[in-house]
This record gives sequence, C-alpha cells and structure tokens, in this order.
Amino acid sequence: MTQTTSSPTILFIAGHWLGAWAWDEVLEHLNAVGPRAVAMTLPGLDANDPGRATKTLDDQAAGIVGELARLGVSEQQPAIIVAHSGANAPVSLVLDRHPELFARVVWVDSGPVATGSVFAPDLSEEVEELPLPSFEVLGQQASLEGLSAEVLERFRERAVPQPGPVLRQPVELVDDARRRIPTTLVCCSISGAQVRELAQAGHPMFAEVAELDHLDVVDLPTGHWPMWSRPGDLAELIRAVASSSD
Repeated sequence: MTQTTSSPTILFIAGHWLGAWAWDEVLEHLNAVGPRAVAMTLPGLDANDPGRATKTLDDQAAGIVGELARLGVSEQQPAIIVAHSGANAPVSLVLDRHPELFARVVWVDSGPVATGSVFAPDLSEEVEELPLPSFEVLGQQASLEGLSAEVLERFRERAVPQPGPVLRQPVELVDDARRRIPTTLVCCSISGAQVRELAQAGHPMFAEVAELDHLDVVDLPTGHWPMWSRPGDLAELIRAVASSSD
C-alpha cells in the first residue's frame, strides 16, 4: 500500500439513524489542530431524499466510493476511514472492493463484519424502514452512558429511519487484502480485552477481528456514542492515529 508524506484525509461515517451531523463536535475539535476531516451521510439516511427507504448496502458503498473520489483519495493519497457502529457493513464492503484507497480504518465501538453477515435477517420484506426505537429499548441494545437529556433529545429529533433493504442485505466479501489494512479498534461500551477474548473465541460478531494483520486496540470507556459523550477525547485519539499513519 502506497504511503505519502502528506497528512491523509479522514472520512467519518456514523451508524444507524445518523448522518454527518453526528460528528460535528468531533470535527470541531479535530479540524482545529490540523488534519483534514470530513463527515458524510450515507445514502438512505438523508431525510430530504424521497427515495431513501429503497437504498441498499451497495448504494451506501457506492456513495462512500463517490465521496472518496470527490475528496481526491487515491492509491497514491489513501484515506483514513472512521466507521461507527452499523456503518461497519457498508464500510466493510468498500474495504473489500477498494483496499488500496485506505491508509487505515478506525472502528468506533464497532468492527469489521464477516462475509455473509446480515444485520436483520428476520426483518420482513414488508418493513420499508426501521425508526429509532424508544431509548428504553435502545438502552438494552447499546449503552447510553454519558448522554445527557439534551443530547438524547437531539438524537430523537434528527434520527432518520434505517432503510429496510440495508438491514436485510447480506455482506459479500471476496478480497483478503481488506484484512491487511492497518486497523484501530476504539473500544467504548466493551473493553479492548473483552473484544480480543471474544475474537479469539470465534464469536460471530468479532471473529473477523482475529483475521486482521495489523491491529491496534484502544480503550475509550463510555457508551456506544462517544462522539457525543467524549467528543474531545475521541478527536484527540483519532488525531494521534492519523499522525502515526502519515
């Protein structure tokens, strides 16, 4: 993989129900100290797109590739991609299809998915979209630690329902070169030690982690949305990762 002396572009992608806005506080901290950092909204998560509920994982992967091209990312100028939570499916597809475009991938309370993975295999074809559930239900699925009432209110107001096709589509991966991309896991709601243990045990959610050639694991203890609970600390961590990737 070609490396350059210039600082790589950092592309941020948030998980389910979220758009580029989710990273505003992180980017405010990060861009103040130098790296070129940009966030994008995945196809299907733009509230103003009338066809968004029909978008697929392939559409999302194509959207990421298009954004990389717009930013001037190439094999000679590879990017760092930062993926949070459910963004792991489309990002895993892009890493598989275009591994040469990446200097590093940073998974934020997330990780690479294995081929054949489906987020919601039992979701009926009749379900067009999945809205943000109640926080009582969501809190049983992922830690809300560190989120204030104000943050939760903003989350509720700005969340966009997740397209059904995205949740039902299997992730098909074919190129092992994706596993050679330097990788950082930022572990928040689950510790790095637990992630390593689960990966070595072959847990299906973490089995792909055990296949990575170049892995760094960093703990940032908080809930599942560290871009809101610890934005400054997350920004500093990513700045350090970017500096080490120059």
